[in-house]
Amino acid sequence: MANAIPPPNLYDKVALKYPIHRTFDVTIFVLLISLLIYRLLYLSNHGFAWLLALLCESCFTFIWVLTLSTKWNPVEYKTYPEHLSQKAQELPPVDIFVTTADPVLEPPILTANTVISLLAVDYPVDKLACYVSDDGCSSITYYSLVEASKFAKLWVPFCKKYNIQSRAPFRYFSSELSLISNCNSLEFQQEYNMMKDEYEELASKIESVANEKSTEWDLSGDFAAFSNIERKNHPAIIKVIWENKAGLSDVLPHLVYISREKRSKHPHHYKAGAMNVLTRVSGLISNAPFMLNVDCDMFVNNPETLRHAMCLLLDSKNERESGFVQFPQYFYDGLKDDPFGNQFVILHKYIGSGINGVQGPFYGGTGCFHRRKVIYGSCPDDIGDQARSLTPLYGDLTDRGQPKIFGNSKDFIRSAAYALQGKANIGPKDLPNLIEAAHQVAGYGYEHGTSWGTEVGWQYGSATEDVLTGLMIHARGWRSVLCTPDPHAFLGCAPSGGPISMTQQKRWATGLLEILFGRKSPIITTITAKLQFRQCLAYLWILIWGLRSIPELCYGVLPAYCIVTNSSFLPKVNEPAISIHVALLLSYVINTLLEYLETGLSIRAWWNNQRMARINTMNAWLFGFISVFLKILGISETVFEVTQKYQSSNDGGDEGRFTFDASPIFVPGTTVLLLQLWALVVGFRDMPPSVNNGSGLGEILCSILVVTCLWPFMKGLLAKGKYGIPLSTICKSALLALSFVHLVRRTSKGQN
Repeated sequence: MANAIPPPNLYDKVALKYPIHRTFDVTIFVLLISLLIYRLLYLSNHGFAWLLALLCESCFTFIWVLTLSTKWNPVEYKTYPEHLSQKAQELPPVDIFVTTADPVLEPPILTANTVISLLAVDYPVDKLACYVSDDGCSSITYYSLVEASKFAKLWVPFCKKYNIQSRAPFRYFSSELSLISNCNSLEFQQEYNMMKDEYEELASKIESVANEKSTEWDLSGDFAAFSNIERKNHPAIIKVIWENKAGLSDVLPHLVYISREKRSKHPHHYKAGAMNVLTRVSGLISNAPFMLNVDCDMFVNNPETLRHAMCLLLDSKNERESGFVQFPQYFYDGLKDDPFGNQFVILHKYIGSGINGVQGPFYGGTGCFHRRKVIYGSCPDDIGDQARSLTPLYGDLTDRGQPKIFGNSKDFIRSAAYALQGKANIGPKDLPNLIEAAHQVAGYGYEHGTSWGTEVGWQYGSATEDVLTGLMIHARGWRSVLCTPDPHAFLGCAPSGGPISMTQQKRWATGLLEILFGRKSPIITTITAKLQFRQCLAYLWILIWGLRSIPELCYGVLPAYCIVTNSSFLPKVNEPAISIHVALLLSYVINTLLEYLETGLSIRAWWNNQRMARINTMNAWLFGFISVFLKILGISETVFEVTQKYQSSNDGGDEGRFTFDASPIFVPGTTVLLLQLWALVVGFRDMPPSVNNGSGLGEILCSILVVTCLWPFMKGLLAKGKYGIPLSTICKSALLALSFVHLVRRTSKGQN
């Protein structure tokens, strides 16, 4: 009898080779070490500027070590969804979570498009359930979802009939290529025109309601629950918009609207709290073993996305290899040459693939598939124990102590037991009959005295709850996988303009530092848990973003300081040691430039990203550090700021121009720029320097380089309106710059 042919693999793990970049990475490391040795050898011959340069360059060397460790073993996973039918008899259910928090900053039409695209994915409809969390408790958001579900009943069959690639209607109908594939079909053209008219009507309805005043909005009938509602003080509202009662495969999946209960004096833990409510409500209703969460602006760009994820989730070794599957964030309608440096293409390719070869990528907060039992706190070492829970945290699933972990809902504890033991779903249920139980688990006091947010669910204690949650999953011994299908799985809208980009960067830096200085720091979990050492280094690489602002700011000010005080931090042009600095600069420029060119990006994009890295570090990351420092001192608490998700691109051709507002976040950059300009005036006036150890050509060139990096601020000094730096910011910065010049000159004279 012939041997049975084993089923084909669902994925391949491919090691990537970047020999040129690895050579440059090692060369840069050697040059950095050489520079530190040189600094130490000649430390006694120089003053404060030399010592400060040594400290800053030591920080940069440490950061490079973290970068080198993270990038060293790049790995890519290639998935084969066409093999799923041979490997799995039946695809598992998936619960989809969509989160929105503000109907103004996150327009309902954007949320509606994301939900529609998710309802139209190529996956068995009876295996899907979509839950939308509205933390803004907006009747307009609910209305947009109701209308979107009506449109989806037409849109989903249309997409599957003609194999439409882009399942978000606003993207599909705005594409010039949308008619090409089926342009010769009269039937398609008729249905296309009909669908386009239907979508335009949908968009018109939602936008007209969103533009109405609240006094003109009729809150009766199905919308009565939204009357007299305060955004931060209201009961839970849970509504079943669409129920797939018969479990049919040719209709829509379940669609459920959830606005959790909030009370003004009770902490609600922002997005992490909303995700935990979604987890509990979905556990009562559908209890799918896998959960996908996406932000309200991240629509499905690849209809096979769920199948790509299942290749990695179903074919892993004892599930250990894929505690969660993360898809990278990419963005549509990106501005040419990425002027705000927020496309992250290089980050995904080199850092993403590098950490993919360690313990797996960070959880990015959107476009991620989780195993439900992993979110419930299970450990990979306990897989297969069906009699008890999958982690010592729980003890016996029948213990009376379970309410201390999962809460007082017996129905939810029962569903959690099914999920943790790996049993099949509880079975079909009548959704309306579950609403009362769902209201209980969505209540503001349900988590009191439980393990939600600490041991189970999305973790509390950081503005970047996603990274913290992923860290805790890795600390229990799970691995994660970065999945990069072609075309991209999800596309979102990147923030545009200075204030929006800065706000997002500040929030990230704040949340990451909260993790670093918290009880669940990777330094601690590496010692006490199962976080691998190199994974710890990878987490440190991202968590210290806020701390990097201090050496970056000091190094940026150093050229101006040296010129004003006629001191030096660089060797003279005729000294052999200058070759270390020149070689280091050239190696870094060539290496990073090659990365951009190999990815298909331009030299201009490379420069824009280098420039924005300096701007973000010295401004947004600095304020993130300050906010966490004040929190540690007990002076103030950090604030979660929602990023605006949509902006009109009609700026008269100035979409890539940097914009400003009166926020103090622009004060550091403006101050550094004014310092450099003053120093250049002094430097060119006093050239050549009168003292051998004084500032020279190197310091002046560095000062010019800093001004070039801050060129958007330079243009802002001369521009007006939103493109100009406000006068109040200029005055504050000028006062700080003058105070700095006066202080360093006085100190320098005192030392002489």
